[in-house]
Amino acid sequence: MPQFLRFAVGAALAATTVSLAAQQNADQVQSRQIFAKVVEFRTSQGNAQVPAMANYLEAMLRDAGIASDNIAKLPKGETVGMLVRIPGTDRNAKPILFSAHMDVVDARPEDWKRDPYKLIEENGYFYGRGTLDNKAGVVALMSTILRLHKEGVKPRRTLVFAFVGDEETGLDEADGTTRQIAAHPWVKDAEYAINTDAGGGILAPDGKPIIYLVQGAEKTFATFQLTATNPGGHSSRPRADNAIYDLAKAVTRVGEYRFPVMSNELTRAYLGAVGKVTPGPAGEALRRFAANPADSAAADAIWGDPEFVGTTRTTCVATMLSAGHAENALPQKATATVNCRIFPGVTVDDVRQQLSNVVADPKIAVTVVGAPFASPVSELRPDIERAIAQSIHKPYPGVALSPYLESGGTDGMVYRTVGIPTWASSGVFIKPDEMFAHGLDERIPAKSFYDGIEHIYDLARTLGGA
Repeated sequence: MPQFLRFAVGAALAATTVSLAAQQNADQVQSRQIFAKVVEFRTSQGNAQVPAMANYLEAMLRDAGIASDNIAKLPKGETVGMLVRIPGTDRNAKPILFSAHMDVVDARPEDWKRDPYKLIEENGYFYGRGTLDNKAGVVALMSTILRLHKEGVKPRRTLVFAFVGDEETGLDEADGTTRQIAAHPWVKDAEYAINTDAGGGILAPDGKPIIYLVQGAEKTFATFQLTATNPGGHSSRPRADNAIYDLAKAVTRVGEYRFPVMSNELTRAYLGAVGKVTPGPAGEALRRFAANPADSAAADAIWGDPEFVGTTRTTCVATMLSAGHAENALPQKATATVNCRIFPGVTVDDVRQQLSNVVADPKIAVTVVGAPFASPVSELRPDIERAIAQSIHKPYPGVALSPYLESGGTDGMVYRTVGIPTWASSGVFIKPDEMFAHGLDERIPAKSFYDGIEHIYDLARTLGGA
């Protein structure tokens, strides 16, 4: 899941000031309290804690006076999705969907400097698993619902808020909570969706805003297995062929291969916009590629930048290995898991065939895991762009805005495949080197957390026609 665009602001002094100031605002004080509680739920796969978190959120909503017939639970195995509806006054207007996910990638407390399942505020940052990906988004939805209800707002258009239970694990499952949400009567006719799980701004090293990015497309997420098999035997009698050695050669070839350079109108616009505000050789390479995608030197320079490496081509990387069955036996099987992020327009089977060609060993089987799917591009509509810009320009006046292609994967893929155009916009900014989602010491600066809450509230009021 999510890449560098799951964002947070990185200026510690400013974040501390905003955090203290926010304590004067009852809505933001409440948001921080909710944030502390939801981080405590270990909502990773295998812990069965998503239903407990959903029950907590539901109880808070009912205590606030949200009618039970405007709350729906969508169970799936050990997890659950939840929908909350604010009915609109115009029955002919299509609803708008807002989305966030409750589940997280697991964190082992013994590996962290701080308890990952306790919200810790330190030096202007909130630390904890999910603070960035995506429990800040969950709190933004909750805060918006509670505020609109408290204010007695009657939007013209029905607003539906989705709390997904398995974004990190169930995007390709037919009964996953995102697919259940997309098919629900409240959602299936939605005109479009706003996803909190991506989109955001880039900060320069000095903390100044560079650009704000709205996710309008995602690469196809596909996993392949490279498998070598062998008759094996006793370890005291080595063979000339060995499943582990065969697999190691295949994985090395995959690691050395670059897929062809590709671009589309969205990626060229994105790289060109970022290039205009990026100084030095990096900005020059981005501008040159945007003007001429056949510029191989510019493409090579972009390939070396981890922030943009996935924007110009399909990428595949080995992520897991499994081999052998006993320390004193020759391996009968060795398997590598290779995760690919496929550029729009390229099929999964094309990538599988190319991996087979790169491996160039008939003893290595290349197979697709699961049933990956591609999603279409959502071209940024003028009304959506205006609403996002209006909100972003409150804390960051005049900052440029651009759509972009997400190298990671989010629930937006599912919504787009069923015909719901989706744009991801979190409302928060970050320095690219401060993104720790899925990793150690995940954090979000306090200012980013509060900015994100205000952003989703702004969009709900503006787009909903409050």
